[in-house]
Amino acid sequence: MHIRRLSHFHQRIHLHVLNMFILLAAAVVVERAAGTCRNYCNSIPINYPFGIDDGCGSPEFRHMLNCSSTDLFFATPSGNYKVQSIDYDKKNLVIFDPAMSTCSILQPHHDFVLSDIQSALIPPSSDTVFVLMNCSIDSPVLNHYKSLCFNFAGHTCDELYGACTSFKLFHLLSNSTPPPCCFTGYGTVKFMSMNILDCTHYTSVYNTDNLKGVGPLDWLYGIKLSYGVPDTGCERCTKSGGTCGFDVETQALLCICSAAVNATRECGAGSVSSSAGQKPWQTTSSFLLTCILDYSVSVFGYSRQSFVTQFQRD
Repeated sequence: MHIRRLSHFHQRIHLHVLNMFILLAAAVVVERAAGTCRNYCNSIPINYPFGIDDGCGSPEFRHMLNCSSTDLFFATPSGNYKVQSIDYDKKNLVIFDPAMSTCSILQPHHDFVLSDIQSALIPPSSDTVFVLMNCSIDSPVLNHYKSLCFNFAGHTCDELYGACTSFKLFHLLSNSTPPPCCFTGYGTVKFMSMNILDCTHYTSVYNTDNLKGVGPLDWLYGIKLSYGVPDTGCERCTKSGGTCGFDVETQALLCICSAAVNATRECGAGSVSSSAGQKPWQTTSSFLLTCILDYSVSVFGYSRQSFVTQFQRD
């Protein structure tokens, strides 16, 4: 059907739909044109090797961070953990498990699980201690694997149970001596679940090298993760004014120079346009523009070229 033969009413309906497509495509472009990679999530800076937009940062750390309107989260197989801080000089990241027990709140046990690649690239630091509490006398860490428990800066289970309001319950429920606990490393909870360990609760403390003589009320509760930065030539890209990223299909290194131009190493003379390394917003806008043409062709019966010619003429 030719466009001039459509009723005035139908013309208006189809033009409204067409305008909606165009506005949606424009909105996607505007949203990302100002910056291809966000470098902040609320108050926390996002620098290499991390990224909160796909194609930004190092591919090894892809999809590990999620940014909400209020918080930054570290995503693992066992859940999302709020990121409290990132220290790019010391290369560590501190997260907090909302389901973990602390001095002020007692919660059911919850397994902390990292993926295999996370365990290799960004494991808990050596000065992060996991505390298994209210353990059964049959717990493997009190019997065959008791060597997994170690002395934690001279602190004891009795001290922990007595100092913290939430842990005093263990004292009250015991007939004489408080139930055993175990100060251990990440390797223990990595290979044995809390059910296997036969302990009802756990907490974790970081910066433990500085906690000798410091009571449980003043410990730093959370999990500190240590990471390394892949040597991919990112510094060269950054010095040229670009942002380090990668091709979302091949995961090859890209130096993101602008909303439409990527380079292999640095911005400037070496920059080349790369469609293979397009950001998701670019492919989305291309898809929407294709939908505009296809919709117009199906409604008005023109070929794509005829529609473009008619559009330019009008």
